[in-house]
Amino acid sequence: MAEGTDRTAGEWARGSLDLMVLSTLAEGPQYGYRIQEALVKASGGAVSVKAGTLYPLLHRLEAQGWVKSRWDDSTGRKRKWYRLTPAGRRRLVQQAEAWRDYAERLWQMLAPILKQAPDAWEGPP
Repeated sequence: MAEGTDRTAGEWARGSLDLMVLSTLAEGPQYGYRIQEALVKASGGAVSVKAGTLYPLLHRLEAQGWVKSRWDDSTGRKRKWYRLTPAGRRRLVQQAEAWRDYAERLWQMLAPILKQAPDAWEGPP
């Protein structure tokens, strides 16, 4: 792994955290701790979000109408569950398309440079 990769992944995560959380909620309703676990698992451990970052983000997404929440204590513990709204699903698709386009353009720029490196990555699958 290249030097600085862990720090860089964290910087990218901050810029795409809304997208990652919305993507996690596209799988179905989740409560905060499960969202945190899903982000770690989906990112291979590269993204770990503290509660102090996650909950304000969820509240903001809810204020924007992209997420809806409800309290539930049917499991014996009171938890706030979050789900994606139809507007949130549209936002997720828009952001995912924008990120794909950005990544493709970035790859076009970087591919020639990486091909010159002795241990270069071959590119996206």
